[in-house]
Order: sequence, then structure tokens, then C-alpha cells
Amino acid sequence: MVLSTLQRAGSDNMKLFLCALSVAIMVPLAAADPLDELIPAYEAHVKSASPEAAAGDHDKTPHQWSDVSLQAVSGYAEEARALLEKVQNAETDRVIDQAILERLLQSELMDADYDTARIPFTGDWGFQAQPIFAAMRETITTVPAGQAWIDRLNDTQRYFEQNVANMRRGIETGWTANADPLGTVMAQIREQIVEDPVESGLYAPFLSLPDDMPEADRARLQADGLVAVSHAIDAYRETLDFLETEYAPEARDGAGIADLPGGRDAYAAAVEHYTAGAGYDAETIHALGNEEVQRIRAEMEAIIAEIGYEGSFDEFLTYLRTDPQFYAETPEQLMAAAEEVSARLRAILPDYFSHLPELDFNVEPVPASIAPGYTTGRYVSGEPKEGRKGTYLVNTYALDQRPLYELPSLSAHEAVPGHHLQITLAQEMTDQPEFRKNYYATAFGEGWGLYSERIAGEAGIYRTPYERFGALSYEMWRACRLVADTGLHWYGWSREEAEACFIENSALSPLNIQTEVTRYIGWPGQAVAYKVGELKIRELRAYAEENLGPKFDIRAFHDVVLGEGAVPLDVLDWRVKTWVSGQVESAEPAAETSQD
Repeated sequence: MVLSTLQRAGSDNMKLFLCALSVAIMVPLAAADPLDELIPAYEAHVKSASPEAAAGDHDKTPHQWSDVSLQAVSGYAEEARALLEKVQNAETDRVIDQAILERLLQSELMDADYDTARIPFTGDWGFQAQPIFAAMRETITTVPAGQAWIDRLNDTQRYFEQNVANMRRGIETGWTANADPLGTVMAQIREQIVEDPVESGLYAPFLSLPDDMPEADRARLQADGLVAVSHAIDAYRETLDFLETEYAPEARDGAGIADLPGGRDAYAAAVEHYTAGAGYDAETIHALGNEEVQRIRAEMEAIIAEIGYEGSFDEFLTYLRTDPQFYAETPEQLMAAAEEVSARLRAILPDYFSHLPELDFNVEPVPASIAPGYTTGRYVSGEPKEGRKGTYLVNTYALDQRPLYELPSLSAHEAVPGHHLQITLAQEMTDQPEFRKNYYATAFGEGWGLYSERIAGEAGIYRTPYERFGALSYEMWRACRLVADTGLHWYGWSREEAEACFIENSALSPLNIQTEVTRYIGWPGQAVAYKVGELKIRELRAYAEENLGPKFDIRAFHDVVLGEGAVPLDVLDWRVKTWVSGQVESAEPAAETSQD
């Protein structure tokens, strides 16, 4: 449907002419665009299905978690199906709005059709992490906001029980998690079971209530908050008991979902969803991954020769993984290094972008309660309306697994010019509906993050051959994802087969490799989006450079890529090529007229 939508855009000039003509002769304009009604209907649907979506609305602070019961999910799916039909049939010129709405609704239907709620976690993320991350983002400024957070904490029991019911349905239907991501989830849950609720991260919002809040209100909120946190901890405790005694014995043996009932079909749908219109199937992605591995490996070998290292490739990787000079000695040292490289990355932005976000970001450590089993770094978006900065999280757990030579690449990806820049620019758009500001196409967002690592290289952020090797190691990481993810979930590989590409070709630490492959086991399809998206952006940049020649402006190109927020890759392709065509036409000299 996206392609037919884009084709309709080709008649824009004629539509503009007819519109102007109607005004000139006082003919009434056409009826209102159908999306004027469908967009509010979609946003109401989302807020009904996911109360968390209302978190940015001061007058609609969520009092509960989502209803993830089978009955509720089925009901929301029927609403989504009806909305999708209306969106697809809408006669509109708002090409991007329509394309994104279609994808969002199709994604919801995919989750319902394949009953993805049966495995409600990916390893380092899932229902068990939702309250903890919500607490990190929660700022209580009023008594009603405090009461809303208490209500949400008290709703944790119901929310967890529904997830347990969904997992029981997974047991009954042969759809269960692998033991590895399950183990990570159980470890994270154990971290939340504390004796003193004051020590829980869920209670943290009550420790920073406004100074001007009346003492009676403060005391009541904190007292009720303690009770609510205790109830939430009980929910974690009961869920852990279920996972240990009932679920773990039923965990699947295979690492991937290829052998599960309908597993390959589910994986194909996931790949299409996460690659957002790239048009690749699993076999094509697997072959593409092998090609990228060979290319990047050659570039890595060249840097080893430049350094003058005389051992083998494997010996060089061992050297990088074990020499103390490449690792911080304390968490404070690692955080200081992350702050320093983030400052240098901020400084290069004006050379590559005409438009920069107003909202800044903080660099913070991953909370200790979830750091084991958590990824090396991650970006948590801020909230421009509230002035809440974004957060670049750096994992300081197991310092001997966090090499400093990879930190510049990680920072470029997670902070700027990566996720913080891209996401915040979208959030700060003033002329787009809320669903556009919050839309996140994985291949676009993660592809941009990986492409940002390349920008950092062009800007000279990587100051040593080791840091350049670290950047290539990170790129190899994403190339191996194409191989490993499809290997696991399409070809039925074991965990050891999936890890081999990373062990043999990257400098990633053993802990990182284990953590990452656990993530791919638990999150089919998501990992392939990074390289697919980055290659599309590089392809479009090469297209623009070739067609515009000396007129190519890197800042203008980046503004076009990011100017509409996140978009599916087929929409991005159309948008960039339309921009290039316009640039070429504006550069052509006007036709000469004959002179009699």
C-alpha cells in the first residue's frame, strides 16, 4: 500500500494547480482530508490500548499498565483492523502520514496474529523491566501525579498476572522462551526483590518530591508509596516463583524459533516489520551479512598491518580483549571517558547538520539492579515538553568487558549524532501529529545509529588505530547480526554457531557476545534492522553524491534524511530521490528562446 501511496504523490503539482484554480474562480475547496479524523482515532486507540502512551500528557497521567490479556489484545486488534482498512482506502495527499499509520497498524496486527504476548520478554527487556524504567522517567511534581504513580504500582500485580497467563498459554501451545533469555529475566527480577521498599528503584520518585509540596501531602504520598512498592515487590516475587517452578522446565531447547509451530512464518513477518520496507527476505539478509563480514574483515586486517602487529588475527583479538591498557579501572573512569567523547561528538554536529535539537542529554550508568545481562549502552529518550533530557546509559558492570577503544563508536550511536539527535529532532517537530513524533522504525532509527558511527569516523573522532579498529569491530558486530539472527531463526542454528561469527571476526568481549546472542535468541528479527538500515542510508547518500556532484551538501542531505522524523525505508528512498530530483532540476539552465 505504501508504494501506491507514493505513486499518488506524483500528481502533487496538478493537485496544487487545481486547488489554486478553485480558489481563483471561487469554487468550494474539496472536503477535509480523511486523515484529519483517522489520526485522532488512531491516537485514541493507542492510548486506550497502552496507558503508557499518555505519559507525556500532563492531564492524562497513566494510572495503570497496559491490559495484555488475550481478550483485550483481541479486541484492540479488531479495532486496528478496522482502522487499517480506512487508512488504506483514504484518498489523501499526506503520503508519509498514511504510510506510517499503515505500518503501525500492521505491526499491531502482526503481534496479535502471531500471539507474541506468549513470550513477553526479550532478555534485557520485557514486562519485568517496564516498571523499573517507568520509575526512572517518573518525576512527581504534583499530588495527582504522585497518586497516579501509586495507582500504577498497585496495578503491577494485575499486569504481571496477565503476563503469567500469556506465558501459560505459550506452554500449552509450544511457544516458550529459550532458557538463556529466561535466565537473564529471572536474574533481573531477583534484583527487584528487596526487603526494604525504600531501597527499591520503584520508590525513587518519592525521594525527590517538590520542596514546596505541603508536608501532609508529602507524608501521605511517601507512606502510601511504601505500601504500593511493597505490593509491587510481592508481584515480582510471585512471578519469579512461577518462572522458576512452572515455566523454566518448559523452556525450549532450540535457540531460535525456526522449529516452533509457525516459527518460520512468524520470523519472516518479524523481519519485514523490523526492516521497514527494505524488501529483503531472510535468505537475502543472510547472504548480505556474509558479504559485509568479508569486506569489514579486510579493512580490519589493514589496520592490524598499519599498527605493525606481527601475530595472527585471533592473537590480535586476544590482545585487545585482555590487555589492561584498553580498560577502565573504575566505573568513574569509564563514565569520565564517556562524558569526554560525548563532548567531542557534540562539537562536530554543526559541520554535519543545519538543524540541531534544543534538548540535551545526560550520560549516566546503567542502574546496578539491571546491569548484569544488560547491553553495553542504550539511549533512553527525554521529553521536550517537560524539559527532561535524554539519557545515554553506559554499563559499568564487569569493567574488564567494556573496552575503551569501542566507547567512541558506542557514544556516537547512542548519543550524538545517533539516537539522541535523531529521536529528539523528531520529538521537537512542531508541524507533525504526535504519532509521527513518537514513531520509531527500527531499520531507520538503528540504521541511523550505525550510520552515525561512520560520521564520527569522517569527523576524526576515532583518534587512534585501536579506536578505528573498535569502530570496525562494532560494524562487524552488526554485520554478524545479519548472519547470526537469520542463522538462529531461519536455519535453526545453535547458540554456538551464532556466536562463532562474533568470536572469529570482532573484538567484542566474551560477555558482550554472550549478552548479545542471548538478546537475538529472545528477540527474533530485530537485530537485522541495524545493518539493513545503515546500508540503505549509505546507498541513498551515494546516489545523492553521484547525481548532485559538486552541489552535494552533506548538511542538506542529513536534514532531508531526518527532517520528517523516522520513516519506513521505502518512504526514505522516495523522499531522498525526490529531493535529489528537485536539486538537479533547479540546477539545470533555463531553455534558450530564439531571437528573430
